[in-house]
Amino acid sequence: MKPRAAKYAIGEVVKHRKYPFRGVIYDIDPVFANTEEWWLSIPEEVRPAKDQPFYQLYAENSETEYMAYVSEQNLEPDDSGAPLRNPQIDEVFARSDTGRYVRKANVLN
Repeated sequence: MKPRAAKYAIGEVVKHRKYPFRGVIYDIDPVFANTEEWWLSIPEEVRPAKDQPFYQLYAENSETEYMAYVSEQNLEPDDSGAPLRNPQIDEVFARSDTGRYVRKANVLN
């Protein structure tokens, strides 16, 4: 698989195209890097291709906060400007005046 350039960047706020959740990107895999079992657990008719960037998010929906692993094809920018409430975000990022999340200097990946 030849990696493609990632469309989104660490600290960017995105939302899922199909499901009602959003989050901030904290890591990027240039191609699928999760388990085969995880990939096969996705229904075949909506299973994403492996040869695209996959993003790790501090995510949230209306009910809870969690970490998500999402293909690029299933993400779009979240331009709402609303802050995220996932408590893990504050451990890694500071929110800028523009609403973007910037990695804190003392945090290692």
